[in-house]
Amino acid sequence: MDKNKQQIINSGLYLISTPIGNMEDITFRALNILKKSDIILCEDTRRSGKLLSHFKINNKLMPYHKFNEKKISTMIVESIKKNKIVSLISDAGTPSISDPGMILVNMCIKENLLVLPIPGPSAVTAAISISGFSDKYLFYGFLPKKQKELERIFKNLNNIEHSLVFFIPAQKINFYIDQFKKYFLDRKILIAREMTKIHEEFIRSTVKLIKKLPENIKGELTIVLSEKIKEKKNKEEISESVKIEIKKMIKKYSHKDVVEFVSKKENLKKKLIYEYCLKLKK
Repeated sequence: MDKNKQQIINSGLYLISTPIGNMEDITFRALNILKKSDIILCEDTRRSGKLLSHFKINNKLMPYHKFNEKKISTMIVESIKKNKIVSLISDAGTPSISDPGMILVNMCIKENLLVLPIPGPSAVTAAISISGFSDKYLFYGFLPKKQKELERIFKNLNNIEHSLVFFIPAQKINFYIDQFKKYFLDRKILIAREMTKIHEEFIRSTVKLIKKLPENIKGELTIVLSEKIKEKKNKEEISESVKIEIKKMIKKYSHKDVVEFVSKKENLKKKLIYEYCLKLKK
């Protein structure tokens, strides 16, 4: 890119998406802004330190997590007012999505300060993109651990026609699989594990048939439930237009081929079509 056309980095808050596993997934723009940041907020300085070290970035890291975000946010707002460039990263993926950040974002918005997203890796969109399910989806995030609260949430979510996405700690997956079977039997399921890493795995099944996973798996899983599976009911009668089509086809193709083609296309019982073909032959 022409240096003269590079984006001007103004003081403000930058929410930077970082790799969910594979280091190569970070963007050039993300690295550029991290290098020019006065402060980089992160959940875990040890984990983020490895990322920055890998790309030879030595800027100041500051812990920012659910236990200190209110206190730190006030200080960061004042820093931005003094023309500082502040980046927020999470351990993996996009900040403030099921991770700390929303408090700071809202404080900056209230103060009319610049808040910009630096797009990149996201476990949610990565899993949805390869699921094969409807791209109209609801992302819930982490599910509650208490049974009663979970039941209340699942009763509401069961009425939603779209795909559903959850984050689940691996050691709790079998508990949640049991709960899925109570409320989402009419859906397919994708379990995404270790995405973008060497041992990444995608488990595909239906909620009805999904088996429990080994107890010793670790990490964080991304679960996608499909839109509701609606079983098509076969039509009971052959329409006049379809009868005309069958009459034309029967002259060129075998009964078996006509039955297979028309049954699939028109959602008709095979027996019904076969009997009509026999009637035409007579």
